[in-house]
Amino acid sequence: MNIPLDIVYEDDGVIVLNKQAGISVHPSENEPTGTLVDALLARYPELKEVGDDPIRPGIVHRLDKDTSGLLVIAKNQKTFDFLKKEWQSGQVVKKYLALVWGHPKEKGEIISELARSPKDFRKRMVVRPEKQKDKKITGKLAITEYKVVKEYDNFSLVEVCPKTGRMHQIRVHMASIGHPVAGDKIYGGKDKNPEGLARHFLHAFYLSFALPDGKKLALEADLPEDLRAFLTKLSK
Repeated sequence: MNIPLDIVYEDDGVIVLNKQAGISVHPSENEPTGTLVDALLARYPELKEVGDDPIRPGIVHRLDKDTSGLLVIAKNQKTFDFLKKEWQSGQVVKKYLALVWGHPKEKGEIISELARSPKDFRKRMVVRPEKQKDKKITGKLAITEYKVVKEYDNFSLVEVCPKTGRMHQIRVHMASIGHPVAGDKIYGGKDKNPEGLARHFLHAFYLSFALPDGKKLALEADLPEDLRAFLTKLSK
């Protein structure tokens, strides 16, 4: 499996990768092979016994295919169970860098319910109970905090801190306030794909969490070259 693993941290219980964009974390119907899980199992075959889903061995959380950044894999069941609880209870600090269209206010908090779209299985949507006549669609609570780091002519670089871990949460939430992530083909619309950006501009750059032995980790991953190059282009 010729997928490089950029390991940021590793010990007896955990692996933290800096995931590159363009690779799915785990197999699916549409993409049965060529995923990060395949590369992990080739290097760490013992992972197949870890976790609670055979297609996601050891995977504690996920990143979208075109999102880069820090990803945590547990190497044994004890560590997996501990970290899963840490993620579910909100003990983990997650920070992303996102380039969004326009200029949102300096900082903000977005709170809503998110649910699968009944019109497109790939998409998630903000649920507004007060606008539903039959209340058929129910969602799960999602909370996202953000602050503007730098402004450009048509864009803003924002640091985003999701307090929950819903699928596509950052992308849906930023689009819901009128500032979709640059390059997001699903939530940004066709006119929101800037020239020179091959994927959505979203990078998981910071993670802080505890390990079962009480040790605290705080890890960072620099912006990858494609995103740095795009920011350089905007600065000219």
